[in-house]
Amino acid sequence: MDELYAKPGHLLRRAQQISTALFTEECTVHDLTSVQYAALVAIDENPGVDATRLSGLIAFDRSTLGGVIERLEAKDLIYRRPSEGDKRIKLLYLSPAGRDMLVTVTAAVERVQERILEPLRPADRKTFIQLLTQLVNLHNDTLPSSLRLVVDRETAEDTGAPPAVTDGNTKRGKAAAGRKVKRR
Repeated sequence: MDELYAKPGHLLRRAQQISTALFTEECTVHDLTSVQYAALVAIDENPGVDATRLSGLIAFDRSTLGGVIERLEAKDLIYRRPSEGDKRIKLLYLSPAGRDMLVTVTAAVERVQERILEPLRPADRKTFIQLLTQLVNLHNDTLPSSLRLVVDRETAEDTGAPPAVTDGNTKRGKAAAGRKVKRR
């Protein structure tokens, strides 16, 4: 069993379980899951986003995201409007209740982030985030497109900051989306 416990896949799965448990502890009172929270943040930052682009922004499978969107709409946290260019496409917007929810839940979400990293020394926290960001970004292009973030790696490489998510429609976004992963 010690061999299993040292494998990165097992450790990442355990870290996800811990993260989910902490999120549930802090946010159950708000009746919000971590994926619903991510969707609300992305919709808030990208008003009028469609579900396909939203799935790329939060790296969540498009077919599963449909249920998340329906639950958010049932809670009156978002609403949909048809696109003017194509009535089949529904654009997503935060409702006033959705904006209120983001304001209300932000402190709880920040506590989750603090609790996740709390056992680590401050210097180790920064290193952990840098390495985890690097790992995610290097694997990004190898994932199925439904789970792939469209990121701006050029900016990240220049500044050392985590890559910015783009919509893939800008010249810079298309270049980032098409860039091959550099193996180091």
